[in-house]
Amino acid sequence: MKKKVTLLLCSLMMTGTAVADQKQPIQEVAFNKVHLNDVFWTPRIEVNRTVSIPSAFRECEKSGRFDNFALAAANLGRMKTTVKEHQGDFSFDDTDPYKVIEGASYALAVKYDAQLDQYLDSVINLIALAQEPDGYLTTCVTNKCTRLSGWWGTHKWEKINSHELYNSGHLIESAVAHYRATGKKTFLNVAIKNADLVCQTFGPNEGQIHRPGGHPIIEMALCKLYKVTGNRKYLEGAKYFVDETGRCTDGHHPSEYSQDHMPILQQEEIVGHAVRAGYLYSGVADMAALTGDKAYEEALQRIWKNMSSRKLFITGGIGSRAQGEGFGPDYELNSHTAYCETCAAIANVYWNYRMFLATGESKYMDVVELALYNNVLSGVSLSGDRFFYDNPLESSGEHERQRWFGCACCPGNVTRFVASVPGYIYAQQGKDIYVNLFAQGKAQIGKVELEQETEYPWDGKVKIKVNKGSGKFAIKVRIPSWLKTSPTNNGLYTYIDKAKPYSISINGNALYPEIRDYVTISRNWKKGDVIELNLPMEVRRITANDNAEDLRGKTALQRGPVVYCIEANDQADHQVFNKYILNASPITAHFEAGLLKGVTVLEGNAKEIEQDGTIKDVPFRAIPYSTWNNRGPQPMEVWIAASPTVAVITPKPTIASKAQTFSNRGPIQNDAPETAPTDSWAGGVNDQWDPKRSSDTSKPYHYWWLKRGTKESISYRFDQPYEVSNVQVYWLDFDHYDGNFRTPVSWVLYYKSEGGQWKEVEQHSPFTVRKDCYNSVDFKPVKTQELKIVAQLQPGQSGGVLEWKVNDAAFGHSAE
Repeated sequence: MKKKVTLLLCSLMMTGTAVADQKQPIQEVAFNKVHLNDVFWTPRIEVNRTVSIPSAFRECEKSGRFDNFALAAANLGRMKTTVKEHQGDFSFDDTDPYKVIEGASYALAVKYDAQLDQYLDSVINLIALAQEPDGYLTTCVTNKCTRLSGWWGTHKWEKINSHELYNSGHLIESAVAHYRATGKKTFLNVAIKNADLVCQTFGPNEGQIHRPGGHPIIEMALCKLYKVTGNRKYLEGAKYFVDETGRCTDGHHPSEYSQDHMPILQQEEIVGHAVRAGYLYSGVADMAALTGDKAYEEALQRIWKNMSSRKLFITGGIGSRAQGEGFGPDYELNSHTAYCETCAAIANVYWNYRMFLATGESKYMDVVELALYNNVLSGVSLSGDRFFYDNPLESSGEHERQRWFGCACCPGNVTRFVASVPGYIYAQQGKDIYVNLFAQGKAQIGKVELEQETEYPWDGKVKIKVNKGSGKFAIKVRIPSWLKTSPTNNGLYTYIDKAKPYSISINGNALYPEIRDYVTISRNWKKGDVIELNLPMEVRRITANDNAEDLRGKTALQRGPVVYCIEANDQADHQVFNKYILNASPITAHFEAGLLKGVTVLEGNAKEIEQDGTIKDVPFRAIPYSTWNNRGPQPMEVWIAASPTVAVITPKPTIASKAQTFSNRGPIQNDAPETAPTDSWAGGVNDQWDPKRSSDTSKPYHYWWLKRGTKESISYRFDQPYEVSNVQVYWLDFDHYDGNFRTPVSWVLYYKSEGGQWKEVEQHSPFTVRKDCYNSVDFKPVKTQELKIVAQLQPGQSGGVLEWKVNDAAFGHSAE
């Protein structure tokens, strides 16, 4: 007992939240100072290096991303090329190579690869040749690609949403990473020349453009460049873009989409495009930390509180809506239609890590860990060459990762982020060291080398050894939120059960701290000292705030930092929505090395509702959410029913549910459906989920995005001809800052005749457009294989369909 008391007296144990001493800023420990050899991150970082990065470079080559730089260089008279025209559909396609170069630079720092180094030199040389003499670098503008003039206009810097500054931001971020990893200044010099032009062009002075960044990242990037060069004009440039946000000095319209609707100091709610928000507030945090601006720090804390307590998904994702790729109202946390873009999850990590650096509060690192192990990793397949753009928390089997996208922001972002993960594990404040995340490996932090031994996140036992260095300093070990009452440290999500207590010891001597956030151990450290931490990894059940309507009566499962889901492949009947798990039902966990490259799975008993309404006991298995869809598309859910009233009986197939669905890609002339241009696949209207109201977007639906006041169509193509005599249509109607969705002015139903002609159905009841109900229309029976709705949208409004049922004599009027 005396030994323990003495140890406690010589160790300063802090209780409550560890708040940063503002006299000594908290500094990140660079990624290249941390070398992992663990069972979780090391294999993923290696797959990123050997598969994801090469795959992304190949896609950049195939899609013409590098050709655009060659064409720009040729247009500047610096090289010859066979490339005839600019390729791609977006003004920001230049950023895809920048992101992959950044990831490759991180990879080089961890494991040198001469071939990769040489490849980077070659593409950086190409990019440098495409830079205009004044430093300008956006290839679609240099190449005068009028096809994309809707983005950039007719001359440089004309439009706020041109993404020219977004291109500059990613260029700078990539160049700084390359310089830090290799010591070479070739790419950095390109970035400096571009940044000088940006700071010369934009600012408060007469003759400069008075406008914010549009799509943020330039703020973060200029702060990074300031740290590398020490040139204060870059910090001043970042501060200008932050200050100018929401002022609309040049007369442009305020925009929630870009968080440009009011000055940041007045903002309280997080709105708009989720990636833009994460990047903007990361830049604000950087600027505020570097300038000591307390007003901006307070504004960020207000906005963060709204995000974390009302708009954060349990997987660490942000952004609930596909429309505008952004935030909806408070507590809109629908699982099936959750957008949760991969880039937004990464942006959420950036922002929260910077909030930690500014404050020293562990709640920000709790969100970092939640996003890191769940939403971020869901964005890339275990094979490393397929990616999710959006990451829903529920699927009927319609979701599948893709190798690349026309708008390919996410694959490149994954490559640069995964390679940088070691840089989030530790931080330093003076001589004191923060241990924020747990992963086996060694870290050089000043004159001290720490080594972790752990099998985290599958096991909560962690050893932290002092291998080199000695002296008086503090080691601050984060106690994660998954051992507390809420994974998000607020009332948004709550654990049903109570966590077992953790334990911590030094050199075998137990400590008994009453710590909620960080265990801070200040002592005279010496080589060979060992901290042993035991974080009990029990399966914990989570419930959501009752304001989150879609999550009522459901629970989520978490073990350690890992959130779980049930996937159809692991269930006997290959269904998930017809099951519920009682809160009292025991759940066990065990590791399976041969499943999904090695994961801990959860198993227990569930209740299953049969189609006749009977209930039976069945076993269930849950896997980590981040690993879903690695065995093909299939139903999946994170939030599982906790009672029979919430579980959903698997519906029988109908002629509509088996149909293919299409929508027109262009306007319909007059009332003739055959005038619609090429049809494209559409979904969501025949999935047999009945809406609660016209604003119920919790399940898939179809909408005519950015179409206003036009005639639009949606059609079914059945698996064979059927005789039909009734349809029921549930119209979409809800508000959105980028344009509202309303029930149409009118609509008409057509069928395709045996001769292949579209004809209006005859002897029909009225085509009603009522809200919050099915609009049922009877008509003279027709035998057809295709039906088409043509809807006239309200002036200035868009529209859509939540669900569309088709009935015939064989199925009865209630069939879909």
